[in-house]
Amino acid sequence: MRPSPLSFFILTLILVWMEYYAFQAARVLIKDKSQTTVKGIRIAYIIQAILSLALVFYARYMQTGTTEFMFVLTFIFMSYLSKILAIVFVFIDDIRRVLTLFFTGRKKRYERRVASGQKMPRSKFLARSAVMMATLPIVTMSFGIVRGAYDYRIRRRKIYLPNLPKGFEGIKVAQLSDIHSGSFYDKVAVQGGIDMLNNEKPDMVFFTGDLVNNQTSEVSQYIDLFSKVKADLGVYSTLGNHDYGDYRAWSSPEAKRQNLADMVKSHERMGWDLLMNENRTLRVGTDQISVIGVENWGAGRFAKYGRLNDAALNAEGDVKLLLSHDPSHWDAQVRQMQPEIDITFSGHTHGMQLGVEIGDFRWSPSQWIYKQWADLYQEGNQYLYVNRGYGFLGFPGRIGILPEITILELTGKPI
Repeated sequence: MRPSPLSFFILTLILVWMEYYAFQAARVLIKDKSQTTVKGIRIAYIIQAILSLALVFYARYMQTGTTEFMFVLTFIFMSYLSKILAIVFVFIDDIRRVLTLFFTGRKKRYERRVASGQKMPRSKFLARSAVMMATLPIVTMSFGIVRGAYDYRIRRRKIYLPNLPKGFEGIKVAQLSDIHSGSFYDKVAVQGGIDMLNNEKPDMVFFTGDLVNNQTSEVSQYIDLFSKVKADLGVYSTLGNHDYGDYRAWSSPEAKRQNLADMVKSHERMGWDLLMNENRTLRVGTDQISVIGVENWGAGRFAKYGRLNDAALNAEGDVKLLLSHDPSHWDAQVRQMQPEIDITFSGHTHGMQLGVEIGDFRWSPSQWIYKQWADLYQEGNQYLYVNRGYGFLGFPGRIGILPEITILELTGKPI
């Protein structure tokens, strides 16, 4: 939903004020410089301010969900987040100035210490702090774009299932999730991730939804690439909340239905067995397991297309593996399912593409929203694996929470 003209006008005034107020930090640092230097820095700042405001106007009329929109929005966010951080220190300095009016004696003693070289002026110290804080999001987010977006990592886990049939002992399951092909801007890098997956030689592959951002056409130039994902026991997939076309305006209901039909066709063209509230039985000799795929079901405002009872109907395997895009489905419905689902494979959260992972320590803002947001969880005899996502959305990079290819080995022997 685009902002109204009035709200956009108010937003513009706020941004112009932010530009002016943030520049006060630079003014303190350059006041002792030569006139030429001061003039050059002032002109450079004005140019970047005009560019930032122009991009805000441009973004208002852009089509959302495109790679171009994603980069424009990221630049705007980086620019004004930096200025907000700078403004905090400028504001502190302004408060300090007001307070010194009431403590002039202390001010004079401090100024004598500054004159003697014992102290740096507080204004200059705060200005330097403002500039340093302003550069932090720019440096961090730029690193996340350049190094994090396609830095694929293989996450390995071994899961003990006491009822696993002997014919499936040691089976290797690979999982991809949240490809978001509409966000990609480096096809060679994407190919590198697929090569990593295929080099693992998985017995079967699961894709747990969000192939695109807004519409099926986004995946057209990647179908040849993802069709290279192969496994002896098959590649199985399901839909995520972004795959239904719910996040864009369509010319007609028929156009939206055609988009979903094209999505189904795209999975067929890639050789992926799309499970729409249905299941498949895999057999090795007389042993069998079931792969169940449910359409998107998410807690809260997210769409609830999934029909778990229909999806699991007549699933005959001794072990039941479920593909369900949103991990909130696990607590809401899956764990109450009888007979039990042994492992649920999900994605959706992306780990918010931001966080810290050191050894077993894991933190992300995503955990404030989702109880289960990344990696392996267990309740009783049931497991949930939440993939961190293969692609990205909104921010064209990743900071700390890197794109993932999951390799799970299933065993009936105690670990």
